[in-house]
Amino acid sequence: MELNPLLEKYIEENSEHENSILRQIRKETHLKTTQPHMLSGVLQGRILSMISKMINPKFILEIGTFTGYSTLCLAEGLSSSGKILTLDKNLETACIPKKYFEISEFKDQIEFKIENALIYIPKIIETIDLVFLDADKENYSNYLDLVKPKLKKGGIILADNILWKGKVIDHKGDKKTEIIKDFNKKVHSDDELEVVILPIRDGLSIIRKK
Repeated sequence: MELNPLLEKYIEENSEHENSILRQIRKETHLKTTQPHMLSGVLQGRILSMISKMINPKFILEIGTFTGYSTLCLAEGLSSSGKILTLDKNLETACIPKKYFEISEFKDQIEFKIENALIYIPKIIETIDLVFLDADKENYSNYLDLVKPKLKKGGIILADNILWKGKVIDHKGDKKTEIIKDFNKKVHSDDELEVVILPIRDGLSIIRKK
């Protein structure tokens, strides 16, 4: 959700700062892509980093790479032998994350694949510690069904855009709004999951497998 710009500036100034590579990604994303709003912001990026550091995961799955900003934020918390697999099917922006992954300190821990996640996820044999879901909203429920059996007990799913510009409180929203509302309801009603929604940017769900 939108914060007062001055308050947002204060929060960012008094939180951990992004590194130089992340700043470069933000700049290039705004210069070279048509949808820079899809980028995780500084505050959300620091939250992703902090959650990852608290978990210290061995295996992270990211569904939706875009320009790689969130990938590198999540990678900051990887265990020394851990890896992050990030999936995206958009060839147009793939050159941007590839370039920055290669120069990052996590280059040997990042596996970037241009794949349809619905097809690729069933091939994953590793137990997943942490999932970041930030892809096509129409398939959020399908992604949940695919990753849940592979997620370890106590594992975390972070789902982005869960408040959908605040439209989730509309009595009857458009198609995408209703899809997000159905996903939120599905997660909340699942006895094997517990969830809390943070009103950060467009809404971030923290979902834990019991």
